[in-house]
Amino acid sequence: MTTDNVVKRFANKHDGRAAREWRALKLLATHAPGLAPDPREANLAASEPVVVMSRLAGVPLRGAAVGKEKIKALAEAVTAVHSAVPSDVLAKVPLRPGHQGELIGHLGTWAATARPRAVGLVREAMEAGLSWVAQSGLEADAPPGVPPVFGPGDGNLANYLWDGSRVQVVDFEDSGRSDRAFELAEITEHVGSWVEHPLDVLSFLDWFDLSSAEAARLRACRRLLALVWLFLLASDDLEHPRNPVGTAERQAGRVLGLLT
Repeated sequence: MTTDNVVKRFANKHDGRAAREWRALKLLATHAPGLAPDPREANLAASEPVVVMSRLAGVPLRGAAVGKEKIKALAEAVTAVHSAVPSDVLAKVPLRPGHQGELIGHLGTWAATARPRAVGLVREAMEAGLSWVAQSGLEADAPPGVPPVFGPGDGNLANYLWDGSRVQVVDFEDSGRSDRAFELAEITEHVGSWVEHPLDVLSFLDWFDLSSAEAARLRACRRLLALVWLFLLASDDLEHPRNPVGTAERQAGRVLGLLT
């Protein structure tokens, strides 16, 4: 094994992460070469599956200021991923995990445990968010008029690598069929897009020419994903404190801002 390769090991062969990673790398190598690591080899049948891919020479966007040039390159990379897989091929790709139906189910479970322990602004945002979800009309999949795209499934800016002229993409464990609005919300609402060096969300979204249906869905998806992050951060604060003091409260403010 050469240093030009990255060996990614997965703890469980039954959760589908390795298979999704391998499928995404092969699809992108075929339909958008150079956008993601090249697939080298994989052993998906092992008790701890392994996926081997080429190493990309880039620096994660997370952890540093994302200026106009990088925002443009990020938008171009995101657009390229979304449009890479032809529609007839995409139709055979399963819906990505962590899509809205699954998230709404999680919120119902988390509400029973996290909400009673929340206080102040966090409790207020949880109550407001859950009330909105109950009347939002969100379905298990995208509504009519919102075309499917191939979604990487993880909006962490650490997965977008800047090489000085372009952005390439890594980490496809949760990839699958999705839609553009949901995937954009994955990026704008990910905690990594605001906790260190905030992403200029408006400048980023300006690069996407969304239909009226997509624009409405983007607003809904941003609210949903911001609420999911609120529950995750609040639970971390209560059970395994590892975030700076006030992180959950900041997220509560973001949720309330999106709801209004």
